[in-house]
Amino acid sequence: MGGWPLWALVVVFVAAAGVIWVAGVQLSDTVDVLDQRLHLGAALGGTVLLAIATNLPEIAITCSAALSGNVGVAVGNILGGIAIQTVVLVALDSFGVRARRPLTFQAASLVLVLEALLVIAVLTVTVMGSQLPSHVYALRMTPASALIALLWLTGVWLVGRAGRSLPWKDSGRAPDGQQAPRGHAQKQKETAATRRNVSTARAATIFGAAAAATLVAGVVLERSGDQIAGHIGLSGVLFGATVLAAATSLPELSTGLTSVKLGDYELAMSDIFGGNAFLPILFVLADLLSGQAVLPQAQHSDIYLTGLGALLTAVYAVGLIFRPQRRIGRMGVDSLVVLSLYAAGITGLIALA
Repeated sequence: MGGWPLWALVVVFVAAAGVIWVAGVQLSDTVDVLDQRLHLGAALGGTVLLAIATNLPEIAITCSAALSGNVGVAVGNILGGIAIQTVVLVALDSFGVRARRPLTFQAASLVLVLEALLVIAVLTVTVMGSQLPSHVYALRMTPASALIALLWLTGVWLVGRAGRSLPWKDSGRAPDGQQAPRGHAQKQKETAATRRNVSTARAATIFGAAAAATLVAGVVLERSGDQIAGHIGLSGVLFGATVLAAATSLPELSTGLTSVKLGDYELAMSDIFGGNAFLPILFVLADLLSGQAVLPQAQHSDIYLTGLGALLTAVYAVGLIFRPQRRIGRMGVDSLVVLSLYAAGITGLIALA
């Protein structure tokens, strides 16, 4: 794409983003159907499988960059998308929630607070691992990437356990929050698929086709986006953390809007937190494919964005505990704070870049 004109690159970029949006809707629907029919359980089906499905663009970009030896792009792709995926919750709060009270009031649950803490814990280990020397490398991975994977698996197990029971009144769920149980949107999707005579084999086929389309579109996004940034003279870091990250976050947006419109606010927030906690796992994949220690090559801008993602997650964790009731400009106070902090963070990123 090096010799392509700017208009052609923009068309390809927008087309790839469109494919990711449409495929993201199919991935979300078919994951929920397969989860219900195959009895995968909330931990495997909801957290792991959906996290992989919605992060397929990031997986594709990471694999492409690692195989080509461009580990800087791999690191930026993994860490740059966490902040803006958290900002997706602002969009869900503003355009998805139809109730009088904001998203965190409706979704209040100690399980979601645990998931937010898991994101912060994984990002903390990521920052620590970036400071280790690159020669600390064994079995084709760094100790930090292995620890991130172990921490994530432990966290998923704890969240799954917390979803069954907690030694708290109402099992950690606010009594005046979401009325229907978490995950009821998945059951509604499965019921609708059954009415349309969608077999399990057909659902699996659609899932595979949507996954393949997302993977290809993710690579096209990365290649065309890199060329667009060069054409308009925009820093690759800044373009990747804003425009490219927004495009690769489309599956999370489509999935979240569907859940919120069905009244499953907890599932919508859980999908965002679950995807953000999963992203640093890709450092294991990047290490294996590139044959070198990837995380220690993180730039100052990458660590900056990691800190921004942790900060935005902490704001929503506080919102889930204090449950603000007022809406300002169609969003909760916590979403307004997150949006303001993200804008300030991008301003700082411009100065840093």
